[in-house]
Amino acid sequence: MSSDDLEALALLHDPVRRSLYDAVAARGGDVGRGEAAEAAGVSRTLAGHHLDKLVEAGLLESGFRRQERKGPGSGRPAKVYRRAGGERSVSLPPRDYVTLASVLADVVDVLGAEERAEEAARGAGVRLARRRRGVPVERVLSERGYEPYAEGGRVRLRNCPFHVLAEEQPLLVCSMNLALCQGLLEGLGDDPARAAMDPRPGECCVSLQPSLKQTNIDIEGG
Repeated sequence: MSSDDLEALALLHDPVRRSLYDAVAARGGDVGRGEAAEAAGVSRTLAGHHLDKLVEAGLLESGFRRQERKGPGSGRPAKVYRRAGGERSVSLPPRDYVTLASVLADVVDVLGAEERAEEAARGAGVRLARRRRGVPVERVLSERGYEPYAEGGRVRLRNCPFHVLAEEQPLLVCSMNLALCQGLLEGLGDDPARAAMDPRPGECCVSLQPSLKQTNIDIEGG
């Protein structure tokens, strides 16, 4: 953890900045000042000030979006914001779990122990869910950093909690991530088969499909 990380995350202690950051992060794409201001319940001017502070801290990125209307009077391109691609973490004193996890991932790869790793990940998911039995799966996934959102009848996961490792060992980490999600569903009393590989650029490789029971109900109901 660097002092820059601590200072950047300290900005989110301000409720307005946290609301604006959450509004931008929840969209998963470009968000205009007006959209962010409306979501946070503040004026557009105040929103612009705080959004720019978040950009300066490296928590958000900014750019410009061309206006749909072209020609005279169309105005300047609108400034938009998106969540920054980097990661921030705080640990006092500093800890380095990512390096150890990377070493262990390399060991699994060298030993060819992918199936055992998936079994362990599934078991970990079951154990994590046992203390949250009865809690909606979307809430549990939010607590684990997946940032779930509904789209087209399924639950997609906007964030990969294991992004750094997934870039180093994508096949291993993604298969373990799927097994972990299946274990979470199993531990919550849900259908583990709902969790399936469904990669999308910039998001988690797993999504939750509609359950077979719900699909049958929809078909029977017409």
